Amino acid sequence: MDQLLAKILQAHGGSDRYARFSQIRATIVTGGGLWAIKGVPQDPDPREMTVRLHEEWASVRPFGAPDQRTAFTPGRVAIERTDGTVVAERPDPRASFAGHELATPWDGLQRAYFNGYAMWTYLTTPFLLAMPGVTVTPLPDLHENGEQWHGLRAAFPEDIASHSREQEFWFGDDLLLRRHDYRVDVAGGFPAVQYVHHYIEAQGLRMPSKRRAYRCGDDGRPLPDELMVAIDISDLHYS
Repeated sequence: MDQLLAKILQAHGGSDRYARFSQIRATIVTGGGLWAIKGVPQDPDPREMTVRLHEEWASVRPFGAPDQRTAFTPGRVAIERTDGTVVAERPDPRASFAGHELATPWDGLQRAYFNGYAMWTYLTTPFLLAMPGVTVTPLPDLHENGEQWHGLRAAFPEDIASHSREQEFWFGDDLLLRRHDYRVDVAGGFPAVQYVHHYIEAQGLRMPSKRRAYRCGDDGRPLPDELMVAIDISDLHYS
């Protein structure tokens, strides 16, 4: 394992502690401008998000109706009732985004797919960087907000669904995540810069409770008036 990555995992609570658990449940509140662009307006109500830590699976509830939830894996996404009845489903959901641009509307299953892979990515970071098939390489330090941040570029295998195959993660001198850069391939590949802060701890593991993702310009700098996604995370519980 990359030495920097090993230190980063330890700063977030450690691989041994993380390995004791199989899933995490959290309360999320979501906002930002992306949802209106995609024709799927987002209300500010809290929702329960559950993801598995060592395989890519996620579910959020309620979704679309009080008695509905999602069921996401890279190869299938579904909207279900809480009794397990399938309301709608789509195999190979990534293929449904072919030809999409930023303003191309999403349907409910596409929204569920985006939520599933994005929240799985966020709630397993940085430990997903040590998963089989993920390769990391160091980046030159980045100076931002009066700090020096240490970077890793991650290349994800095809069997992991995420924003883009290559993403960049930046960590402060305390080795906690500060910034996450990627392209949103399911929305025309627009570049995004996501800042994370306000760390919270649950059962010895540390995670940012606030995430703010901005569209960025050709120079790689965030556009402050284009907040695409905002996520507040609370009530973390590993099991």
